[in-house]
Amino acid sequence: MPKKKAKRTSSRTKKRKSVNIERKSSIPEGFRTITPYLTVNGAAQAIEFYKNAFGAKEVSRSPLPDGKILNAILKIGDSMLMLSDEFPGSQTRAPTSIGTTTVALHIYSEDVDKLWEQALTAGARMVMPLDNQFWGERYGQVDDPFGHRFSISMRVEMKPEEMEAKRQAAMAVFAQGEHPGYKTQPSGVQ
Repeated sequence: MPKKKAKRTSSRTKKRKSVNIERKSSIPEGFRTITPYLTVNGAAQAIEFYKNAFGAKEVSRSPLPDGKILNAILKIGDSMLMLSDEFPGSQTRAPTSIGTTTVALHIYSEDVDKLWEQALTAGARMVMPLDNQFWGERYGQVDDPFGHRFSISMRVEMKPEEMEAKRQAAMAVFAQGEHPGYKTQPSGVQ
């Protein structure tokens, strides 16, 4: 009588199972796919500003012996923000070094009016006034003391007629080659 062959589990299957059990995520806990990383002149002061202006929580800080920040991680709401001081020889520069910024960081808030006042009180400079916009958000822009631009908003309910009137007014200003939110052309850096 022929012997029955025992079922064998391939080593490939065993490895796959153990890899699935032991594998950790490639993205650190709390981070999303994209994380802003700011270069700042005065990172330690920027950390304190972001705490006061936006309620940031400091997750970690790697200071150098001279006090400069090699890397810091902050959490604003449910999002991470990384930053460091500007260093000689680096290819990245702080907005204050180049005279402008090319990015606005957008913050959604449950209470945009409160966050707006908090940011201004902490030292942010208004660039575009906080107002209900034609796309259905209460929205405004500020520059921080380090030259970074932040837009702050929350969704609001607006009547279709109000949205359309605001849209038409904005498009008329755009047609003149200007931006409807800026009373004067913003500098981007204080």
